[in-house]
Amino acid sequence: MMMGTLPKVWDACDKIRHAIVRGRFVPGQRLEPAILADELTTSLTPIRNALYRLSGERLVDAHSRDGFYVPLPTEAALRHLYEWMEERLLACLARGASPNGRPYKRPAPHDGPAEATWQLFDTIARRTRQPELRHAAQYANDRLAPIRIAKRALFPDAHAELDELISAWEGAEITRLGRALRAYHARRLPRVPAVVELLNETRDARH
Repeated sequence: MMMGTLPKVWDACDKIRHAIVRGRFVPGQRLEPAILADELTTSLTPIRNALYRLSGERLVDAHSRDGFYVPLPTEAALRHLYEWMEERLLACLARGASPNGRPYKRPAPHDGPAEATWQLFDTIARRTRQPELRHAAQYANDRLAPIRIAKRALFPDAHAELDELISAWEGAEITRLGRALRAYHARRLPRVPAVVELLNETRDARH
C-alpha cells in the first residue's frame, strides 16, 4: 500500500467503524464499497482496504466472493462474545481500571442505553494499564454495539440497569461494579436465542 493512501484508509476506517457502532448498518447487512466511497468522497481502494482492516477487528465479515457484511452472529458466537466481553471488562477492573478522580462524561439525555453502554464500556477499557487488554475490550465492545441497538426492545429496563453500572463506576466501587457487570451479562445469556431471532428478522426487513 502506498504511503499516500494510508491517511485515507485510516479516515475511512474511523468513519465506517463509527457508522457500524452507531447502528447505521444492522447485523447481516451488506456493505457496498461503491456507495461508501461515494458518501465519503473517496475512491474504492481506500474503502476496500478499510473494510479489510475492519475485518481484522472482526467488525466486518469479508467474503472473497460475496463482499462485505456487518457480522450476524449465530447463537453460539453471540454467547461466546457476551462471555468474552464480560471477561475483558472484569480483567480491566482487575488490572486497575478506575475513574482515578476523573469525571465521567454521562451520556446526553437523548442517547439511548445502547450508546450509553458503549460509552461506559469503552471508558472502562481505556482506563486499564494493559494496552493489549484495552484493545481486546474495545474491539469486543465495538462488535456488540450494533447488536445492542438492534435488540433494545428486548430489554425495556436497560436504563435502570445502566444507572447501576454508571453509579458504581462513578463511585469507584469496583467490587460493586464487578457484581453489576456479571448480573448484566447473566441477564443476556438466556436471551441469546431471542436476540439472534430478532437480528435475523431485522436483517430480513432491510432486504
